[in-house]
Amino acid sequence: MNTITDTSIESITIEAADPDATREFLAAAFGLGGRIRVRRSEAPTTGFRGFTVSLIVAQPSTVHSLVGTALAAGAVEIKPVAKSMWGVGGTVQAPDGTVWKVATSAKKDTGPATREVEKVVILLGAEDVGASKRFYLDRGFTVDKSFGSYVEFETPGSPIGLGLYRRRALAKDAGVDESGSGSHRVVISGPAGTDPDGFAWEPNPSEQ
Repeated sequence: MNTITDTSIESITIEAADPDATREFLAAAFGLGGRIRVRRSEAPTTGFRGFTVSLIVAQPSTVHSLVGTALAAGAVEIKPVAKSMWGVGGTVQAPDGTVWKVATSAKKDTGPATREVEKVVILLGAEDVGASKRFYLDRGFTVDKSFGSYVEFETPGSPIGLGLYRRRALAKDAGVDESGSGSHRVVISGPAGTDPDGFAWEPNPSEQ
């Protein structure tokens, strides 16, 4: 049986047809260092890959700064930066196809603009949120927040957060069509396993 027995997520690996181009984009757009890794993959994929990566920041000026550099580096704007009842955020799609959301719960700046990312969260689209939630609970994860079709797990001490969202709702939140098939083009670090929606986990790079 595939199992995940450790809740530490050290990094996310984006699989891309042109790894060098993706690394250049990430460096120019977000500067996330070792939290995001890249490797080559020619696995076929179409449409929405079933996940998004959220960058949580402290204030609106940082949202505007990161979205601006992402667009300058070649990303496509999906949702322009705007205020909502939750704060301020915007969504872009990277040249490799990954959907990135940059957001803050603050609605006003409280200091000088920075480019600091406080938290990286990968949201996995689940066809059956209850089944996927049980899978992760059985493997040692603890729920931090849960409402409706959204679940966020505790990942203490990890540079990456993990959440589940019903696939259709995740696509709607991102501003993309929910249809898609083939490879997710993402691998999460941690003990090896595959969840009910086909998201792959591999050992942390430091453990290989």
